[in-house]
This record gives sequence, structure tokens and C-alpha cells, in this order.
Amino acid sequence: MASATLICQTCGLPKDICVCQELAKEKQKIKVYTEKRRYDKYYTIVEGFDSGVDVHSLTKELKRKLACGGTFKNNRIELQGNHKDRMKDILVKLNFSAEQIDIA
Repeated sequence: MASATLICQTCGLPKDICVCQELAKEKQKIKVYTEKRRYDKYYTIVEGFDSGVDVHSLTKELKRKLACGGTFKNNRIELQGNHKDRMKDILVKLNFSAEQIDIA
């Protein structure tokens, strides 16, 4: 029985050679800032992702690399703690362009 090859719905290429996510990462304008919430706790907010990026796996990877809790809601990633100083390096290592990351 032949194995089924998964095809990308956007570009029509097989999933293992699809470049849609890398192309989507290149056109992002990502904004990183902090918010102070209850009990003087800081949250790092990362927003500005288009539909081409898998934000759920990105959220999971950021939480793992920063050793913090967090969630994805309202079209933005919310991470517990102040991680602005490390965020640019981590996003660049995840193939986002350094020029498109705005740290506020």
C-alpha cells in the first residue's frame, strides 16, 4: 500500500519541502512589550503574527526556552515574567528576522 503524502494547502508542495512558514516568518512585524498586572506581576506580550505561522507550537517553544508559563489568546502570546531582554535572541534563533522584531 502506498503511503499518503501530505500536501500543503497554500503552495501545493509536499509538507516536507513546503516553505510557506519560512516565507510567512520573513514578512512579520513582531512587537514585544511587557504589561504589569495584578499583584505587580509582569507579563511579556508578543504579537503581530500572520496566519502563516504556527503560533501554538511557537508559544510552546518560547515557554520551554524561557522556563515560564504562558498562553496564546487574542492573537498574541502572553508569557509570565519579564523576558524582553532575551526575546529577540530567541526569535532570531527560531528563524525570525532581527529587523522585524520591535522591543518596546
